[in-house]
Order: sequence, then structure tokens, then C-alpha cells
Amino acid sequence: MSKSAKIAAAAVVVVAVGAFVGYRFWTPEPAPEAVAPPVVRVEQPALGDIELFRSMTGTVEPSDLVYVIPKAAGEITAVHVKTGDYVEEGQLLCEIDTKQVDGARLQLEAAQIALKDANTNLERMRVLYASGDISAQAFEQVESGAKSAKIQYDSAKLAYDYQIEFSSITATISGKIESSTMEVHDMATQSSPLCVISSEGTKVVNFAVTEAVLEHIKVGETIRIEKGGSEYGGTVTEVNTMVDPATGLFKIKASVEEGDALASGSTVKLYVTSDKAKQVLTIPVDAVYYDNGSPYVYTYDSGTIHRADVETGISDSEKIQIISGLSGADQVITTWSPELYEGAPAVLESAAE
Repeated sequence: MSKSAKIAAAAVVVVAVGAFVGYRFWTPEPAPEAVAPPVVRVEQPALGDIELFRSMTGTVEPSDLVYVIPKAAGEITAVHVKTGDYVEEGQLLCEIDTKQVDGARLQLEAAQIALKDANTNLERMRVLYASGDISAQAFEQVESGAKSAKIQYDSAKLAYDYQIEFSSITATISGKIESSTMEVHDMATQSSPLCVISSEGTKVVNFAVTEAVLEHIKVGETIRIEKGGSEYGGTVTEVNTMVDPATGLFKIKASVEEGDALASGSTVKLYVTSDKAKQVLTIPVDAVYYDNGSPYVYTYDSGTIHRADVETGISDSEKIQIISGLSGADQVITTWSPELYEGAPAVLESAAE
């Protein structure tokens, strides 16, 4: 390329660079777009209760469970009920041949005859004593004999009644025969129950809790019970404060309202209070944020957002307890926006509508 051509090309480059610099220098940059302040929704802290529940299992039992055990051994001669039957208190369940009823009856009959003879002799001697034909000492001996005969009769009668009671097994409560081993010609013994009777009506649930949960369970407290899609209410009736050495837990018993449909021995799911706070300051749980594990909230005050560090307590799925950092007059922001920061402007949702 000739020297003149090179000079011309350089001049063109200089002109182009100058034009570009001039354009950049003289052309104003576009103004930044204005960002509208976030529209926020607020809620004031309110006093309320927070209660946490722990799920566990329990076993259903009747409120009364009676094991019918004979007071004397013998052969079962008759059975009048079967498993699943409902019986009334005092109803005859079975009869046992104790081999002693006949002997007791004979002794009663002998004592009855002796008492009759003693009373007859006493009346005869009373007439003779009144006429002076026998001494007072002789009459007193006859009178003592009559009293002794009466004592022997009463003793024989009591023994006979006991034998009759031992041979006739009756229900001690009204309820359902849950199980029975009674069969005709089987031997009944005093070491084995003949049947088990559960009372009608109220059922109870037995369960066990840890020491931490025990602190929140009191007699009279209500619990929630679930079984097969149905829900039942329960009331704690017994709290055992002595630890069970086998499990390391504390046994609790609760009555079940309208629990007739619950089968004895079945397992149910129940919910007991594990922690609670009553009449404490609360806000929506979603309004709390965390900075390295430290909780804070945003508040609204006259169009400006402020950050407030708080101390929190227990929480459920909706509310969280505020221990410190807020008062009931604060307006806590409950909506999220990327424009939430200390000192940022904001518009209340109610004012924007």
C-alpha cells in the first residue's frame, strides 16, 4: 500500500473512533425504571393458646373386667352361658358338684333337729322351774343347751349356704362374656378362671408415656382417640407417677366416651398433649424468617418496613409464640416480597385496593 493510502486509512479509523466516543459522551443514558413499593398485608400479634400433640398407641379395655374363679373345686355339671353372651349381675353361669353340698345339708338337718329338741326341752323345763319342781341351776343348764344348739344350727346353715354358693357360679357384674372355659364334666379348680366378664358401656384406653410428656398430663385432661376412621373423645382418669421398670415409661389410663364400638383388646391411635402455652402472644408462623438460625420479622410503620429480631417459643402449623421483640400494637407483615428490607417503602394492601 502507498504511503498516501495508509495515511487515508488511518484518518478514517481516527474519525470512526472519535465518532464513537462522541456518541457515548453526548448521548444521555436512559433513566432507571422506577420500582413500585411492595404491597403488604399486616396482622397484629394476638393472645392465644398453642397446644402440641404427640401420637402414640393404646390398648382398649373395659372399665371393669372380672375373672370368675370358683371358690371350691368340683365337676361342672351344667353350663348356662357361652362366649359372647350378655349376662346380668347375679345370673347363674354354671353349676359345680363340689361333693360337699350333701354333707353340709345333712349337718344342717341334724343341727335343725337338735335345735328343735333343745327348744322343746327348754319350754318343758321352764314350766317345771316356774312351779318350783327344778332348781335354778338345772334350768340354766337347759337354757345354755338350747343356746348352744342354736349356735350349732347357725354354723351348719352358714356352711350349707356357702356350699350352695360354691356350687352355683353367678355373675358378679353385668356385661359380656369375653371368654369361657366352662364345659360340662370338666373339672373346675380354684387356680383357673371359668370365664371373663367385661362390663357394658364405658371403655378405657391404657397407654404409656415418657417423663417429658408426663409433665403435661393431668387427671381430667381430654385426649383424642382414632380407630378405623372414627374419632372418639377420652378423659384421663389415672396417672401413674411410678415408672414401669420393664419399659421405663409411665402408665396412663383414660376413659372413652361412647366407645361401645371399640373391641376390648384392640389397639387404637391416640393424641396426647406434649407441650402447650396458654394466652401467649402469637403471630402467623409464616411471618417469621431466620438469619443464621436467629428469628426475625418485618413490621410496617407509616409506609416504611422495619426488621425486628424476636425470641420465639413453641409453634404449630399456623401460629408461633412470641416471647419478646414485639408488642400487641406492632403491625407484622405476613406477606413475602423480595423488596422486604429495613427502611424500604411499602403500601398496605387495604390502601392499594
